[in-house]
Amino acid sequence: MKRLRIAFIGQRGVPATIGGVEHHVEEIGSRLAARGHQVTVYTRNNYSSTHVSEHRGMRVRYVPTAPTKHLEALVHSGLSTTAAMMPSRESAQILHYHAIGPSVFTPLPRLLSARKVVLTVHGLDYDREKWGLGARIALRGAGWISAHVPHATITVSAALAAYYRTHHGREAHHIRNGVSVPVVRQPRLITERWGVHGGDYVLFVGRLVPEKDPALLIRAFRGLDTGARLLIAGGSSYTDEYVRTLERDAASDQRIVFTGPVHGELLAELYSNAAAFVLPSKLEGLPLTLLEAASYRLPLIASDIPPHREVIGASGPGGRLFRSGDAHALHDALAGVLASPSTEREGARRLGDRVVREYDWDAATDATEDLYLRVLRG
Repeated sequence: MKRLRIAFIGQRGVPATIGGVEHHVEEIGSRLAARGHQVTVYTRNNYSSTHVSEHRGMRVRYVPTAPTKHLEALVHSGLSTTAAMMPSRESAQILHYHAIGPSVFTPLPRLLSARKVVLTVHGLDYDREKWGLGARIALRGAGWISAHVPHATITVSAALAAYYRTHHGREAHHIRNGVSVPVVRQPRLITERWGVHGGDYVLFVGRLVPEKDPALLIRAFRGLDTGARLLIAGGSSYTDEYVRTLERDAASDQRIVFTGPVHGELLAELYSNAAAFVLPSKLEGLPLTLLEAASYRLPLIASDIPPHREVIGASGPGGRLFRSGDAHALHDALAGVLASPSTEREGARRLGDRVVREYDWDAATDATEDLYLRVLRG
């Protein structure tokens, strides 16, 4: 097979720590590199404290950005586009953008070069509550660009593909996210840090932003008659005031613990030993955290938005869906799962087996590679 030269633009970068997009890029990019392709990942210079020139076979190039909510992704994507378009024998044939916002730069390589442009949509960013009116209008404009300018548009869920078909009249390529084989760990670090021993806590993992609705989870959990704890693993995403509000709401309940952002071995321990995983989001693309929790055979409790239904299917033991935004329904789901651990665990095992079969990074890489080749053939 012909060796391709691919540039990934729009993500925070690699090595991936926090962020679903970043883990997506790392898993797809590393597999493409293992197949002999040249993969360059443009990384924000403030994403991590340590810089590397190569990671899992991918070239890592650091580009500066403006560390503000409205400009960070845009400045970095613009500068990365400029760097990727600089002529050289090693310059990319394919510029692969990630997320709707960075798509505003896709007209540049289309108009000014013969390079092919691919975009992966990970979610409808303009519906995120952290954005003001002006930013939402700008992102909706980027949404139109994301559908009409790239040579190919990818969505990570069937629901997003249906949205592009209905709202933009564009057939997007649905390529599922994948999930890695879990590394099960005994409780050690989590016992030292938070005093949990396994099976005695409910877990939330994600950015602390309004669309993931951790506020609803806190409200539902506070009314729960249980000795279990709630561990909320995640940090601010330019949402410091919202995080302070969450902490105030939880302050009267000593069972609720904010762990801050976690990754690596610590995150593996949290997944390995939780009684259940909860994701009450109002908006998602196809959340990697839900797939990861399923791979650990954790009982899942999730809002009934289309991406969650896509993963879980019908609500039942091991995968409970509740009406999005309904604190009473979430309370009842939590109570039911914690009251029937053996039934829920057996259902979670079956659900997890299916998720690991159906959401495969190698299959996602196959589909992405095939799409690149078709785009290059015109």
